[in-house]
This record gives sequence, structure tokens and C-alpha cells, in this order.
Amino acid sequence: MIKETKMRQYNFLGISKELANLADKCEEELTSIYRNIDNICESNSIKVLNSFQKNKLNESHFNPTSGYGYNDLGRDIIEKIFADIFQTEDALVRTQMISGSHALSTTLFALLRPHDLLLSITGLPYDTLHEVIGIKKNPSSLKSFGIEYDQIDLKDNDFDYLEIEKYLKKHSVKVIEIQRSKGYSTRKSISLEKLEKVIKLIKSIDQNIIIMVDNCYCEFVNLKEPSEIGADIVVGSLIKNLGGGIAPNGAYIVGKKDLIKLCSERLNLPGEGKEVGPTLGINKNILQGLFFAPSVVASSLKTAVFTSLLLEKLGYNVEPKYNEDRVDIVENIFFQNSKDLINYCVGIQSGSPIDSNFAPLPSDMPGYDDQIIMASGSFTQGSSIELSCDGPLREPFIAYQQGGLTYHYGKIGVLKAVDNLLKQKGEKIE
Repeated sequence: MIKETKMRQYNFLGISKELANLADKCEEELTSIYRNIDNICESNSIKVLNSFQKNKLNESHFNPTSGYGYNDLGRDIIEKIFADIFQTEDALVRTQMISGSHALSTTLFALLRPHDLLLSITGLPYDTLHEVIGIKKNPSSLKSFGIEYDQIDLKDNDFDYLEIEKYLKKHSVKVIEIQRSKGYSTRKSISLEKLEKVIKLIKSIDQNIIIMVDNCYCEFVNLKEPSEIGADIVVGSLIKNLGGGIAPNGAYIVGKKDLIKLCSERLNLPGEGKEVGPTLGINKNILQGLFFAPSVVASSLKTAVFTSLLLEKLGYNVEPKYNEDRVDIVENIFFQNSKDLINYCVGIQSGSPIDSNFAPLPSDMPGYDDQIIMASGSFTQGSSIELSCDGPLREPFIAYQQGGLTYHYGKIGVLKAVDNLLKQKGEKIE
């Protein structure tokens, strides 16, 4: 009876019985993987709850401040909780940072001075950092302030340990930037095991090098965070994993106390730093989002795993494979042509709760060289912990899918995307 009702409801959404049956078969194969995701979710939920209780979170911490934001107890508690969860000396968690890229820019400008050298050891950083660094010309870039930049590419989806060692023995590097998630590239994301190995290598050569990790899309995917294995400073967005789909904006920086002080004074102003910054009534949203984050990340991971197996069964190349260990919530689908990429994203949009009646079109976006197709029918604009799918219109035409506030909404969105893809190609599931 339940299955018959579900099939009728899928039919109302325009999803074929054959596709729905294939989805059921995929879920049967994924039982043990889903169970492992749930176990990680439970462990991270304990971590969050313990931190809330340890820091004596209470309703008065939801009270807003305005103006300068002096004596904002809720803001201070939030930053203690983030530092506790990441096991760092201090944290900066602010809505004044509008995105992960903004937090990364704030961190780089805070830590680097003229003639310092910034080194990326994960190759070319994410597109939105190109003008920040000066890879792409901009009069406000780090380069325009006399800060040098260099990069070492990954080798076979791992750090080039020999090249890193050789480089660090020849050059005086101030900051090493590591981007864990793949961004708009074809490489694999960086696991904690690889990260720990390279951090040990760097620190064995020079203890004073600041290791900065871009942790976007990776929080709560595993049992530990980069700061627990030696990273000096870790940066991420609140409209990704840790916002739990509730925080309306913001970002975090966690790490050593002296480094966080520099970041706070870059964000605000020297001499005031963390002491200012009104929360304007957003504390409850940040805390509730963090409370839900382990469960929402688990739903996103299940959605990604389901997508991987379903698309693989339909003959598409995907990365990661459904049974690979996960580093982040991103799933790559290789389409090899722009038409299929666009049709898949159109399907994701049609399966979204917001703006489902609109079709996304490729367009120019600030910070990107190529046109981007972006499907995101989300409650928070640009939130990628909610089901979304995007990609640049350049070869090899990869859809980068992420998010899913709940697994079932994520699954339905994916089925709508696959259904639209198959219909546009004139294909049917036998």
C-alpha cells in the first residue's frame, strides 16, 4: 500500500515508474554505506551537544545587539563553541563575512604582509580567489600589495611531497594554503589522512609556516577536522555544512589565538577586533543551524552517494564512486557536452522547493571566467548545503552537485534531474 501510494506520487511529479524502481534498487545496495554515514552523524551530534552544554548555552544568548555590538554574550558563546568543536584556541564567527571566499580573503590579507610568500600546494585555488590573490589582475589583490604567490600542483590526486619539501628548503614561505574540496576541477578532494601527512612534512621543515585550510564543503563529513591534525587556521562558510540550512549567511575562521586576532582586526579594525560586531538577532539561527548540521550533512552525503550509484547505473562517469570514502558533500557528474549539463541542472531546479517553475540559464557571474549554469531553488540564496547543482560551461562539462537538507528531498530532486535528462535525450529505462 505504501509503495503504491509512493509510485502514484512520483507519477504526479512526472517521474516514471521505471526510474522510481531503479531508485529503490539503489537504496537496497546502499544500506551499509548509509549506516556508516549515520554513525558519523551520531558522533558529530554528540560533539555539538556536548559543546553546547559545556559552554552553558541558554536562551539569553539569543538576544540581539546593534550598533557596535559591545558585550554580545551570544556572539562570544558561539565563538567559544566553534573553537571547542574544532579544538582550537579561538574562533571568529561573523555574519559580517558574507561567504567562505570572503572569510578566506580576510584571512589571507590578515596574515600576509608585503614581500611575504603565499604558496598553494593544491594547485590553482577556487575561481573566486583568483582576483584576491592576483592570479587575475585586480588593483585590490594581494599581488598589488607586493605579496608573492606560487603554487605546487597535486600529483596523482595527492600532494607532491618531494616537490613541496624541495621548495620549502629553498624559499621562505609565510602561508601555505590548502583547498580540501575540489572546486571546479577534476581532481579528487583531499582526505584527512593526506592532509595530516603533508602537515607533518611541512612542520618538520619549518614550524613557523602558517598552514591555512579551506574547509568548505568538508565539515562533519568525517569524525575530525583539519585543526585536530595540525592545521594552524581553518576557514569555512555558514551557508554550507555548518549552517545546517538555517544560518542565513556568515562564515567562520578557527585556529590559533594570535592568528584569529589578526583576522578579527582585518575584518573590523585594529585595536577593536573581536570586541565589536553586532549580531542583529542572528545568534539563534547560527546556533540552531550548527545543532542541525550533523544531520543535514549526513542527508547531503546520502544524496551524493545515491546520485553516484544511480548515475553510474545509467552509464555516466561519476566521482567519487558510490562506495569510495567521502571527503566532502560534492558529487561530480561528467556529461561531456553542455546540453546534458544544462538539462540536468534544469531538472534539479524543477525538483526544488523555491523557484521550481524557472529554468536556470548559463550566465556570467562575478569571480568566474566562464559562464556558469547554476540550479539552486534554496531558502537561502546561494546555499550549497541545500540541494544545488552547478558547473562552468567548459570541457569536460561537469555538474558539481551538493547538498540536501533532508535525504528524501535530495533524492526527489535528483530523480527529477535524471528524469528531465532522459526525456531530453529521448531515452527510457528498460
